[in-house]
Amino acid sequence: MSTVSTEERILSVLEEDAQASCAEIADRADVSKPTVRKYIDRLEEKGVIVGYSAEIDPKKLSSQSIAMVGMDVDSGQYVGATRKLKELNEIQALYTSSGDHMLMAEVRAGDGDELGDVISEKLLAIDGVTAAHPSFLQERLK
Repeated sequence: MSTVSTEERILSVLEEDAQASCAEIADRADVSKPTVRKYIDRLEEKGVIVGYSAEIDPKKLSSQSIAMVGMDVDSGQYVGATRKLKELNEIQALYTSSGDHMLMAEVRAGDGDELGDVISEKLLAIDGVTAAHPSFLQERLK
């Protein structure tokens, strides 16, 4: 018997292939289709599964530039700043971080110049955001 829980096996399959059908997940996780549906419903309700997405190779996107932007935020304005950042359409994902920056954002724009404008005119314009350090994504390796 596997020491990996049913939940972990189902999540592992979903992380590998978010488009997998319940039948495919059941087969790969070695459980029944009703079990897959039950676990997925419960994980969505609990907020463990927050969405399903496609992974993009930025090098193959001729119409977009993608950057991971590390941001520093004044601690007294953290809540308000993060609320405003989450409202920006250019930010695809926003994470708290324990690294060099308080927040990390995946930012997309039409090209490098436009991405620079988003950083200077939108991110840094938010009260409390004290610094933004972009790293432009070049090629997806895995």
